[in-house]
Amino acid sequence: MGKELFKKVFLVVTIIIFAVFNFSKAEDLETECDINTIDTKCQQLGQLQCQDFLKKCLDYFQAQSDEYGKKIATSQAQQKTLKTEIANINNKISKLKAEIQHNNLLIKDLKFQIKDTETSITTTQGRIEDTKNKLAELLRAIAQYDRISTIEILLSEENLSGFFNELTDLDALSSKHQQLYEDITNLKIQLEKEKESLDEEKDSLEKQVVISSLKAKENESLKSTKNNILTETKGEEAKYQTYLKETQEKAQEIRKRIFELAQIGDTEAPSYEEAYALAKYAGAQTGVRPALILGLLEVESAIGKNVGQCNCAGKTFCKYPDISWKKIMPKSSWSAFEKITEELGLDPNTTPVSCSVSGNAIQAGGAMGPAQFMPSTWLNLKYKTRVEAITGVVPANPWRVKDAFLAAALYLKDWGADSQKLTKEIGAVTAYLCGTSSMTTSCTRAGGKSYRTSVMNKTAQWQEWIDQGIFNGK
Repeated sequence: MGKELFKKVFLVVTIIIFAVFNFSKAEDLETECDINTIDTKCQQLGQLQCQDFLKKCLDYFQAQSDEYGKKIATSQAQQKTLKTEIANINNKISKLKAEIQHNNLLIKDLKFQIKDTETSITTTQGRIEDTKNKLAELLRAIAQYDRISTIEILLSEENLSGFFNELTDLDALSSKHQQLYEDITNLKIQLEKEKESLDEEKDSLEKQVVISSLKAKENESLKSTKNNILTETKGEEAKYQTYLKETQEKAQEIRKRIFELAQIGDTEAPSYEEAYALAKYAGAQTGVRPALILGLLEVESAIGKNVGQCNCAGKTFCKYPDISWKKIMPKSSWSAFEKITEELGLDPNTTPVSCSVSGNAIQAGGAMGPAQFMPSTWLNLKYKTRVEAITGVVPANPWRVKDAFLAAALYLKDWGADSQKLTKEIGAVTAYLCGTSSMTTSCTRAGGKSYRTSVMNKTAQWQEWIDQGIFNGK
């Protein structure tokens, strides 16, 4: 018995310590993860430590959001139950009021019936008295005849038949009045019983009205109580909604900081929020997912950070300024490149283009801008004019970020990516590198498999960021 008690005490103490520890931990995170001081905190840490710290804060705010979400759901469920209960009470009150109104009408009608019956009883009583008086007179008349002697009858009546006829008439009239008296008396008794029955029915209905009125008052009181609870519950929900919004905003800020910390800044390239806005614009024009456009351009040029390492004298990012465009670009694209740079007022000998250099070996290149279009593709396949038709800006510029986004989206659309079906998107990405959606031998040699895997992985990451709402309101 002592061991069992010890176990229970130990368990309770453990729970208390655990709760206090977690509460203290939560308080610490609430302070440490203050959005107003979080940047200062991060400045005191290394990049990896800062990332870990931000992730802890994100987990904390997400847990808070989940908790508030549960409380809101509970509050909404309570409100739903209360509203149902109030609706049921209202139905009961309505039925009781209808019942009271109906019974009051019946009582009113019964009062009229009772009054009519009382009037009938009074009238009948008068008839009884009148009949009784007439009957008494007849009886007195008959009695008087009974007291007359035979000699008086013989002396007073010349015709004996007249005497006997009159006596017979009196008897008949007396009998008739006697029957009428009995009938009227019975009518009175019947009317009195009817009145008694009506009185009882009226009393019963009046009691029912009192009971229904009391029930209605009880239900009104209960309804008032439920409404007060509902108001309090709505207030609780509103409070938790405010807390949830604040916590979600904090979590959003943390996500942005984590996201920004993972990126490398470059003044010549768009910010990631600007890039997302451009991808949304291009996606709206073509039906292609913004995440796919961003994933593709991140692999192609780190979204404008790497638009080419050759033919770029004077550029801070240029690795091979002395490798000219003619050394890396196929001759079939020379005239198109000259035409593009001339129209844009650019120097073809200092305009950066892509290249691949391995040791002393220079491989083919020549792609232009953030979307890495080959000059012949840009001009001959009409991507230039198609971009111009959408933006209204002539000439279109493959090094202009907005034009590059649109051109990339149009190319992906041409290969079916606007369906937003995964198989079509993969095929379009493959075609972007290889010119065909099939993984041919030459495409495989060109690194097609790793290219499309990398693009789709980047796309998935961008979609996750977009779904998290990192760029909302931007």
